[in-house]
Amino acid sequence: MNEIHIPPLLLQSIIYLGAAVVAVPLSKRIGLGSVLGYLIAGIIIGPWGLGLIAEVETVLHFAEFGVVMMLFLIGLELDLDKLWDLRLPIFGLGGLQVLATIAIAASLGVGFGLDWRLALVAAMGIAMSSTAIAVQTMTERGVLQQPAGQAAFSVLLFQDLAVIPLMLLLALLVPHTASAGVEWLNIAKAAGVIAFVVLAGKYLLRPVLRYIANTGLREIFIAFALFLVMGVALLMQLVGLSMALGAFLAGVLLADSEYRQELELDIDPFKGLLLGLFFIAVGMSVDLGLVWQAPLTIVGLALGLVSLKILLLYPLARRFGHCKADALMFALVLSQIGEFAFVLFSAALQLGALEPKMASTLNAVVAVSMLTTPLLMLIYGRWARLTLNKPVEGHDDFETQRPVIIAGFGRVGQVLTRLLNGVGMPPTVIEYDPNQIELVRQFGFKAYYGDITRPDVLEAAGIAQARLFVLAIDDPEDALETARYVKTHYPHVRILARARNRTHAFDFMALEIEVVRETFFSALHLAEKMLREIGYDQAKASRAVQHFRKHDERMMQESLSIRHDDEKLIENSHRAREELARLLRQEFEDAAAEPVATAPR
Repeated sequence: MNEIHIPPLLLQSIIYLGAAVVAVPLSKRIGLGSVLGYLIAGIIIGPWGLGLIAEVETVLHFAEFGVVMMLFLIGLELDLDKLWDLRLPIFGLGGLQVLATIAIAASLGVGFGLDWRLALVAAMGIAMSSTAIAVQTMTERGVLQQPAGQAAFSVLLFQDLAVIPLMLLLALLVPHTASAGVEWLNIAKAAGVIAFVVLAGKYLLRPVLRYIANTGLREIFIAFALFLVMGVALLMQLVGLSMALGAFLAGVLLADSEYRQELELDIDPFKGLLLGLFFIAVGMSVDLGLVWQAPLTIVGLALGLVSLKILLLYPLARRFGHCKADALMFALVLSQIGEFAFVLFSAALQLGALEPKMASTLNAVVAVSMLTTPLLMLIYGRWARLTLNKPVEGHDDFETQRPVIIAGFGRVGQVLTRLLNGVGMPPTVIEYDPNQIELVRQFGFKAYYGDITRPDVLEAAGIAQARLFVLAIDDPEDALETARYVKTHYPHVRILARARNRTHAFDFMALEIEVVRETFFSALHLAEKMLREIGYDQAKASRAVQHFRKHDERMMQESLSIRHDDEKLIENSHRAREELARLLRQEFEDAAAEPVATAPR
């Protein structure tokens, strides 16, 4: 019987995919997040776990393209103007973070008896944070675009810019390996490559993308997108710069391009898979054998260095104007030691600045520090919910009682408040998130802190004298609880409520409270524009949307009594869909039969 030969690459791919499919959903289900799931999967299948994969370094280098693609996509979201707006946190906060961390970590190393050169090399690696872990963690939690997220990303960007100076400093620590001429030549090469990428991105990329797009072959466009990202990354690496920095720069140059969205859609699936592979490779690199041999040393050093970075990053963020909650999140997100430390320690080992045993110890510390970030962010999330957003104190003192009270100062509450202020009837706005209150006050809006579900807060806000109470808070249960209380104890107060979805709307309708679904009218407005684009004139498009709106609202009323009976609800939905189709066909038969009358505008 012939022996079946399975290609090693195919077998490894199945192992990677299987480990991710099992570990990541389980990790997310128990609240640990996807990053920790990937890291645990890597530990299990790696050489120190089940030993299913042995070539960790090869996988890690290949998977770094996931980080590269992630930075390219982030660059597509920023244009040069936005990047210029971030110059202070990039060079101010980022520069202070790198310099201060190196100085303090090196001083501590010397204080513990290390040679100053060895202490400086270790400190350079410690100063770096993991772009992949930090950005993925912030993206999952939806904070990347918030002030703390933008500050953290700015620091990560500066760290990428600091790669060349740090590598040159490493060469200076071993004088016989480099000369001043070589150093200046490296700097000149790096500057030349950056200038080439900028000029090519401005004058060459768009014509090439247009040429590729005109072929009409999607697979060729995808191939070129991957070629572009990998090509720029490789070019940067050849002159000693960060691959991720090059990809980010290419993304920024294409941020205002008409091909931005297409590039984003094509790159994103590859980014997700490769980034997951990168986290798995980091997990595989954790030398459990070394950890078992000296657990107190490895884990103790990792926790100590993470704590050191947190203690340094928090006051820096506060100094740059961030509130306590944002400063703490900023510090936790950047507290780990980054993947650049692997590169730096490897180069130091080759140059003779590090001994093999010390390099292995430092690499294990780096890997363990990466495991701490998802856990710290999980603890932070729970602590923030219990401490920051639900303190035991009562509420702000309300200066005056007004006829309109708005609960919630998010997207909906802000629009309502601006309108009422515009017509000369400012409302009393109550918000439960102190960070949101601090943010909107910077823009000149006044909101009071308080938990709207508490009767004493409602009374202090003047609910007894109010004419209108608007519920625009995010939590559906809190909104319903508050609505029931106000309707029972203050029946003269009219209530308007925002509903996040149909189920939420049904709950308010059952209380006989007037409700507006938050995305319904924006969808109707978009639908009318859609009909105009495909050939309907203004009157017919408007009538079609109005008929749809009235039909949907009638269907909501009819479904209210059967909302808990799934079988009847589905049956009613099918019947209503057929009824709507008949109604629109009957009224707009002539419009439906016409060819598209106008070209898309």
